[in-house]
Order: sequence, then C-alpha cells, then structure tokens
Amino acid sequence: MLAPRQLALPDALGCVTAAPVVARDAVPPFANTAVDGYALRACDVASVPATLAVVGTVPAGASRDAPVGPGEAVRIMTGAPLPPGADAVCMVEWTTTSADGTRVTISRSVAAGDAVRRAGEDVAAGQEVFPAGTILTPGCLGVLAALGETSVLAHPRPRVGVLSTGDELHEGPGPLPKGAIRDTNRAALLALVAQSGFTAVDLGVVRDDDEALRGALLDGAARCDALLSSGGVSVGDRDVVKAVLAEISGDTMRWMQVAVRPAKPFAFGEIGPDATPVFGLPGNPVSAMVAFELYARPALRKMAGHARLGRPQLLAVADEELARRPDGKLHLQRVVAGHGPDGRVHVRSAGGQGSHQLHAMALANALALLPDGEGVTAGGPVQVMLLDAEQVAPLEASTPDALDLLGGPGGGRDLAAGRATRSGR
Repeated sequence: MLAPRQLALPDALGCVTAAPVVARDAVPPFANTAVDGYALRACDVASVPATLAVVGTVPAGASRDAPVGPGEAVRIMTGAPLPPGADAVCMVEWTTTSADGTRVTISRSVAAGDAVRRAGEDVAAGQEVFPAGTILTPGCLGVLAALGETSVLAHPRPRVGVLSTGDELHEGPGPLPKGAIRDTNRAALLALVAQSGFTAVDLGVVRDDDEALRGALLDGAARCDALLSSGGVSVGDRDVVKAVLAEISGDTMRWMQVAVRPAKPFAFGEIGPDATPVFGLPGNPVSAMVAFELYARPALRKMAGHARLGRPQLLAVADEELARRPDGKLHLQRVVAGHGPDGRVHVRSAGGQGSHQLHAMALANALALLPDGEGVTAGGPVQVMLLDAEQVAPLEASTPDALDLLGGPGGGRDLAAGRATRSGR
C-alpha cells in the first residue's frame, strides 16, 4: 500500500482516505432559510390570513441583528441566516405583499422550524464524516469543501509504467514489415490502467536487447510505483526478458503457469532500489488484458488503499451454449451481458475466443467464469465478472476473486501458494 499524503481536493477523486476525516465546523454553520419568503414567528400565523409588518430584508450573504418581534416579518432569501426572534419561514408563494412593501399577508399557517435549516443539521462540529478507507466520490469532495478543507490525507494513485517487448512489434500506419505485427498491448494496457483510476506512464516499445531492456525497466522502476510488461513470459519464449528480469530482480522473479485460459503465463517480482513490483503479462493481446484483470489490477488497487479488489461478479443466464473442453483450467470466455425480459442478466458470446482475437475482447463487457468441465448449456446459470459495470446493473453482485473458483483460501491473491508453479527463469 502506498504511503498516504495530503492530496489537493481536485486531485483526490477516486482516491482512498488514509485516516478518519473529522469536521472542524458545523454544516450549515448557522440556521438559515431553505426558501425565499418571510422569516416570522409561527405563533403570529397560527390563524390565517394574518397580516404582518415587514421590518427588513436579509439577502443571502448578509445577516440581521435586530430581532423579529410580535406581528413582524423579515423578507429573506434562500440561504440567508434566520434573524433572531424568528422561528419559521413562510415561502413567498403563500404571501401577498402590499404595494409599498411595508406589510405582508400570510395565507397559510407554518409551524416552528418550517423551511429552516438548523445549524449542524448536515454535519456537526467534531463529527467523523468519513472513516479511513472511504473512496472519495464527487459528493465526498463537496463535503470536504463545505468543511473548509483544501486537501485530504489519502493514498495516492499508483503510477504504473507500461512497456511492450519484442523485435516483431511495429507502431504507426503504413504497410507492416515482413514478419512484424502492430503493438496493441501497450495501448490496451495504458487504457486499462487509466480506466482503473491509476496514473498511466507510457514506457514505449523495447527491443529484444539486454542493455536496452535493462535500462528501460530500471528507468521505469525509478519513475513509477509498479511496472507492466507484456511478452516474454511463456515457456519457450526467448530468454532476453527472463534473463534481464532475473538479473535485476535479485532473484525475486517468479515465472508461473496459472490454471486459467487465457492468461496462463504470468511473472512477478521486484526491481530497483525501491523494490518496484513488476507484473510480467503474456504477449497475446487478450491474454494480456485478462491477466491485467486477474493479477495486476487487484494488486494495484491494494496499493491504492482499496479494500474491494476484484471486479463485481454476479450469476447470469447463458442465452446460448458456452462450450469448452475439460483441461484442468478455469476458462474466462468473453461475453456480452445485458438485461433480459425476466429482469435477470443474460450473456452471450462476444465472438471468437482465441487469445489473439482482440475484437471480441473489445466487444465484451464481462467474462464468463467456466470451471473445468463441458461448459454451460443454453439457459443455464453462469458466474460472470463484469468488466464494465455501468453497462449492466447487477442484480446479485458480489466481489469474490475470479480465481476463487480454482479452490484454496487465497483466491487470486495467492497465486504462488496454490495455483501457480515456478517454471524457472
């Protein structure tokens, strides 16, 4: 978890408070009117119509020290302090003012306290308004501003560096050189980092060169709180990425084969003087994105102070067969989720399920979690992880880790302990 610091309110949206926030002042700080109308004594309008003498006006931002006496009223605007002696406000729609403005006739009775906002009615001085661990929403920032705060002690957003590795990667338009492919992973991962509320740092494409890769990783570690690299973590990959990471990680790198599909290969370790965490993601584009969701995003949210780490999950209905074959792995199929006529969430395949088929991943707003077996038949229940909760209002949402379906107490947070095997450097 990143050490907390004072964040200016404009920079704190989505961040997590590191300590309780206690109100130094009351909100509102004084009794004021909720409407435009006349401040008066409720007992003077117990019988209506009642005509009162208008003895003054209090606009918003001003105040009146002279009390409102028997048979008197004061013209008052929304938000203005209630003058002494008055205990209620009659809204202007229930009044008729004389031509010279010296008298007002009240057509409806009001009770003491009507249309009055009491001092401290929203927040009392000394009240804990937000406990530690609160995610700062726009409303939270508004409350802090109302309390006169200009900053808040919170965990900062992790700065996450993203780099792609490989001689085959090409950027920009125009014909591709023979044997080259365009770098899609960096664009997708930078967007996922930003969408998740972190600060994305583009570290570029690094060729399969020991010195260049070493320099890029150590430079990124010095500038960022965490690094994401894609490519070079599968069994059989060229040894450049593995050799360099093994060298600069002080033997902390672990190369894993996780029992999921896609996103089976994964690496994790720490580099640099600050032990900056490095997440080695697969090179296939869908695998890289799914690996970010399963392994990197929960860890980055933990660094940012969040308690709920995973995407929301719910039980949906499969509108078509979601087939798979037994292989000992959890399959995460890309699906489109939406509300059905029965009020439940229904899902269908987003398209091709190959780890290279990025278009289907782009269309998906959820991942169907298919345990080992034959899959799900049409009409059957299926657990899904929502990638875009705003597109689907979950009916039975929960937030377990996707890898909980693989068994064991740690879920997705305990990869090395139960679901991954070290495959060497």
